[in-house]
Amino acid sequence: MMGNGDLERGTTTKGRNQRYPQSYYASGGTYDVGYSDSQWTSWLVPMIVVANVAMFVVIMLVNNCPKNHNGYRGDCVAKFLGRLSFQPLGENPLFGPSSSTLEKLGALEWEKIVHQNQAWRLITCIWLHAGVIHLLANMLSLVFIGIRLEQQFGFVRVGFIYLLSGIGGSILSALFIQRSISVGASGALFGLLGAMLSELLTNWTIYTNKAAALITLVVIIAINLAVGILPHVDNFAHIGGFLSGFLLGFLLLIRPQFGWLERRNLPADTRLKSKYTFFQYAFLMVSAVLLIVGFTVGLVMLFRGENANKHCSWCHYLSCVPTSRWSCNN
Repeated sequence: MMGNGDLERGTTTKGRNQRYPQSYYASGGTYDVGYSDSQWTSWLVPMIVVANVAMFVVIMLVNNCPKNHNGYRGDCVAKFLGRLSFQPLGENPLFGPSSSTLEKLGALEWEKIVHQNQAWRLITCIWLHAGVIHLLANMLSLVFIGIRLEQQFGFVRVGFIYLLSGIGGSILSALFIQRSISVGASGALFGLLGAMLSELLTNWTIYTNKAAALITLVVIIAINLAVGILPHVDNFAHIGGFLSGFLLGFLLLIRPQFGWLERRNLPADTRLKSKYTFFQYAFLMVSAVLLIVGFTVGLVMLFRGENANKHCSWCHYLSCVPTSRWSCNN
């Protein structure tokens, strides 16, 4: 999904006795931004990684290729793994289970959500992966993105953004992709990327190297969204997760404006009037409204059985662009 270079942290002095926190960033990767030397201990993100790996083992045990595979499209891959062996590469090139196993264990499927009252699939699909390659790509990205965020903002806020962004991605995916199943934590991961972007924007006054950090993050997001136009990649989950995380970042990752922490113990006439700037409050209010409206409209449309493609004839190009090398019929 994405790479990551060395993380850098530093401070730059501007003026007399004024210290500006500098951005965390990495060329060719992602970054988080620091405001103080105090950090939380990251335990939630490692636990999420462990949970996803454990869930994948369960998936493969249930899949049991040697017993359940009928020989169509070749033999099971890595038979020495026994029940953990993979489906034939012609069926699943990601070294993973069959689609029927993923469907059984909670993959996102429009038909079952709408007509069989299985709304829980909006959450369970976040913890399923289509194969080893899919799992490794998502978990490596989660480690690079999530640990730094959790160290800076704590497990409650990062965990909330991760889960709600994953659900937001599931909702948008189910509205547009109704003929196939979808699995993976990519929506939640894009939510963390979106939150990083909004955190940088809303806390703009406290950072140096703002332009470099902003350009780096925007390029990373653009590249990852561009990958989503390939076939068999659920870019609607990416977009839904990103938008959810972007709005949540304005709500949950807001920091006091520059100088407030240093001046709060000074006499009243020398303090800053407000802990937060007008723009921070404006971003917070607009984001809260858009988040509530977006989730409400999305859920209402979903459970009414709406097909969002009928309301947006060109939106399917956001998830797959047909070329001479592949089609987007499915």
